[in-house]
Amino acid sequence: MAIRRYQQKERVRGAREQPYAQRGVSEFSMLKKFGQNLLKNPLILNSIVEKAEIKPTDTVLEIGPGTGNLTLRMLEKAKKVIVVEIDPRMVSELQKRVAATPYKHKLQVLVGDVLKVDLPFFDLCIANIPYSISSPLTFKLLSHRPIFRTALLMYQREFALRMTAHVGESLYCRLSVNCQLLAKVKHVMKVGRNNFRPPPKVESSIVRLSPHNPPPPINFMEWDGFVRLCFSRKNKTLGSIFKQKSIVELLTQNYTTYCALNNKEPDTNFDVKEKVRQVLIESGFELERSNKMEQDDFLKVLIAFNKAE
Repeated sequence: MAIRRYQQKERVRGAREQPYAQRGVSEFSMLKKFGQNLLKNPLILNSIVEKAEIKPTDTVLEIGPGTGNLTLRMLEKAKKVIVVEIDPRMVSELQKRVAATPYKHKLQVLVGDVLKVDLPFFDLCIANIPYSISSPLTFKLLSHRPIFRTALLMYQREFALRMTAHVGESLYCRLSVNCQLLAKVKHVMKVGRNNFRPPPKVESSIVRLSPHNPPPPINFMEWDGFVRLCFSRKNKTLGSIFKQKSIVELLTQNYTTYCALNNKEPDTNFDVKEKVRQVLIESGFELERSNKMEQDDFLKVLIAFNKAE
């Protein structure tokens, strides 16, 4: 039995550590349209798996597995690994590598665009994602139900720093507020360009997302629309932002739509601009700036608007 276990470990190690040329990766080029930059440094790969704290009972979702450098390491520890890959060439290479290991029964492959695929249940998400879809993919994951335990995701460094920024910091923005509303967000580690093949033009970082469970009881679309307006001029006061002509016109349209949906006749004497000013004054936020406001502050203003008649 000891000999058999040793042979299994050797097969996994062999599949995991083969040079690229031997695995056939050099036979095709990375596709820029898919944002393909394969993470190649074994130390970084091992560190990601270690920090993920994978349990033997876990189902792990990996987005963009490439040729499986990270996948093979996770298959050793997890109950199941589900990968979503859009490039059939990568799928073929991954399946060849996993077939040479005793863990092939643990792998499930979904071929397609992760933004369009219906994601199954998973406990963890670990991914080196295409940077061009960072925002929509992040919020697709955070809206997934049932709620997963945690995610370790590779982002462009600047995007990661904006996700984790706090009130008063220069990078604090709508992304910071929205991510931190839905999850505990932590910068885990920096990853240099030379750890990828081919090297991207930007530096990278890994971020841990641990969704709040239960999630906040809000309408996220309404929240996001409101926060978007607040950060349209984040260094200006809310009073100054909400009296801009374009925003007053938008709010007027929203008022008209609200009346139509609720079978109400719009009040022709209703002054949206003045009503907004009154709400901001009464709530105490007319002179506040978005880059100095906590999540609770945004929530108080939104509640005040919803209560206004």
